[in-house]
Amino acid sequence: MPSIFAKIKLTNAGDIAMVKRGYLKSKEVRSINISALVDSGAYMMAISENIKNQLGLDVIDKRTAQLADGSLVTFDVVGPLEVRFENRMAMCSAMVLDGDLEVLLGAIPMEEMDVLIHPKDQKLIVNPLHPYKAQLSLK
Repeated sequence: MPSIFAKIKLTNAGDIAMVKRGYLKSKEVRSINISALVDSGAYMMAISENIKNQLGLDVIDKRTAQLADGSLVTFDVVGPLEVRFENRMAMCSAMVLDGDLEVLLGAIPMEEMDVLIHPKDQKLIVNPLHPYKAQLSLK
């Protein structure tokens, strides 16, 4: 199966909160439009150190993850991060990968946005059963 990429917008959700409280102007909110590798096998969002710095995200935790080669690596976790795809939005944290590696859009933000990988077209799509807004399962 070829790699699937999606155009997403990442925003420092802390900045959004500061705008709502009147401490920051809307034009000062840090965000970036990028192409992310859609990886339903990845649990979390993963961003590069460069994107972490561009968005001014704070380290909130450290977590260990198993890589494709089976090795275990501990990464910084940053947040809060707002992720947008088409008419969908998710709030999440993200693991920070060393260097300038590509962004991974993992299963947690995909589930929250109610998006699917379309196998025939090899692209990320809004769930056609819920085209206007995300519908989540709480069971």
